[in-house]
Amino acid sequence: MSDLSASEALHSTPARRYLAPDPIPDEVLWAILDTAIRGPSGGNAQRWGWVVVTDQQIKDQVAGWYRENWEAAYGRRRADILAAPPGSKGLSPRGFLGAEHLAHNLEKAPVWVLPVLRHAANATDPRVGASIYGAVQQLCLAARVHGIGTSLTTLYQGHEDELRALLGLPEDALTMALIPMGYPERGRWAQPKRRPVEEVVHWNRWGAVRAREGGR
Repeated sequence: MSDLSASEALHSTPARRYLAPDPIPDEVLWAILDTAIRGPSGGNAQRWGWVVVTDQQIKDQVAGWYRENWEAAYGRRRADILAAPPGSKGLSPRGFLGAEHLAHNLEKAPVWVLPVLRHAANATDPRVGASIYGAVQQLCLAARVHGIGTSLTTLYQGHEDELRALLGLPEDALTMALIPMGYPERGRWAQPKRRPVEEVVHWNRWGAVRAREGGR
């Protein structure tokens, strides 16, 4: 386990999409999951479950749905995205290639975790995910501490009923994400590129921005 400070982990947990097939030891996986459930839960109701998938047949089935959606959403735009000039909005060429690699190799990640929320299958409140996504981020941060890469995706969407049957989920349950996990095969732990914080923080009213004293 890495000797990381909390700040280092928070600043260097990007999506890792090039994952090696090497197995994750059970004790490490349990430690990561135990950290995840310490995350926030609305009203402390803990109406969640965490489905860990290692079964290859399940992964192959879901990965097929994932690739269908990938091709529909991004695959046909491949040439345009890769030819985009630096600084263009949207998915960068480098980001596209990483996401494409994940789409083509999703089933090779040794472990998937699907956070599941009960009483959410028919939810209309757009904030329903607030009861689990904080804990999902804790899972990703805990994985980072153990040197394990993660990414959060929902590109399997459109197959929720089939997925519910495949995983034997309760009728009221909704999967909130798919998180492939594995030791990074390439790339490095780096701080994700973001717009300057001064540009996206508003003080008291939208549009009221200010300079950051002592900013970096």
